[in-house]
Amino acid sequence: MASAVAERTTVRTYRDYSRPWWRRALLTREIAIVAAVIGVYVVAAVAVPNFSSPITLTYLMLDIAAILLIALPMTMIIVTGEIDLSVASVVGLSSVTFGTLYQAGLPIPLAMLAALAVGAIAGFINGFLVTVVGLPSLAVTIGTLALFRGLAVGILGTTAVTGFPDAWTDLATSKIPGTPIPSVMIVFVILAIGFGLLLHATPFGRGVFAIGQSSEAARFSGVRVERTKLLLFVASGTIAALAGIYYTLRYGSARGDNATGLELSVIAAVLLGGVSIFGGRGALHGVIAGVFLIGILASALRLANVTSDVINIITGTLLVVSVVSPSLLAWARSSWARHRGNREAAGGTTPAPAVGHANPDAQPSQHKEKEAQ
Repeated sequence: MASAVAERTTVRTYRDYSRPWWRRALLTREIAIVAAVIGVYVVAAVAVPNFSSPITLTYLMLDIAAILLIALPMTMIIVTGEIDLSVASVVGLSSVTFGTLYQAGLPIPLAMLAALAVGAIAGFINGFLVTVVGLPSLAVTIGTLALFRGLAVGILGTTAVTGFPDAWTDLATSKIPGTPIPSVMIVFVILAIGFGLLLHATPFGRGVFAIGQSSEAARFSGVRVERTKLLLFVASGTIAALAGIYYTLRYGSARGDNATGLELSVIAAVLLGGVSIFGGRGALHGVIAGVFLIGILASALRLANVTSDVINIITGTLLVVSVVSPSLLAWARSSWARHRGNREAAGGTTPAPAVGHANPDAQPSQHKEKEAQ
């Protein structure tokens, strides 16, 4: 518990900013994750046949596109100290909404807008229960995870909606001309820039970090805590619905069980990217690197004929490590500082007198010398 509190209440001091700028910019968790991504990719390219081929890179980005999208608002939610476990169910519910309305004769663009609206409503339900009713987000989103998935499966049952126009399904899997990069990455880059600026360069983003450090202090500082959290949950539901539309068009199938278990990969990537589970800390570029790290590992293991169960075990292990390691590091730092303090006290070291001030212990002896003279 003490380590958890230490991690949550970590603040920057003058000593942090006294280091050279390059150390403050490069010696961070986020840069360590970026370095890990590069290292893992190089090892996989050498050890796994065909891993470095353009087609592998294309399918790697297609596989992680939905995770990248959902991780953007999820980062901000976890920075506030909350969590949203219902995102994968919202993906399934929006997929079913999109497919059902298309099957009923609604044009594709209108069906997309309706699916996005369903995602926004789902996010609003989560945000309302957390901010207005005052329930913990963990309990709320576990409940809505089951609720939204039940609605999705209940609407279609075991059937699936297929037969989407080739122009739309081809668009979901198309590539930027002359590159192996899927076109969906353009949408992700635009949203990533928007969320990055919102989180790191606006008063709203500073309020998000303030809420994660202390919601009461943020409230007294003028941050509208409840409104901020509600907006973030609505954004999470809307982006999850967008991922559901992409998921449907990519696979050409709208099913109630689409994206089952995807929330595990999203949360693992966010926490692995340096966001504190206790709130108040994180950076979007670290989260993006965390998504790529998990995606590269999964892609390399599949090419090495490793089963999906083993991949899930590895993903779960990374999630546990990303949650536990910050607390362990905080505990180790506090223990080392305490050990140094005890060692200095045992050694009898005392601070030197300040420059320009007389030593009070020397004054009596000086008076005695004058009296003897």
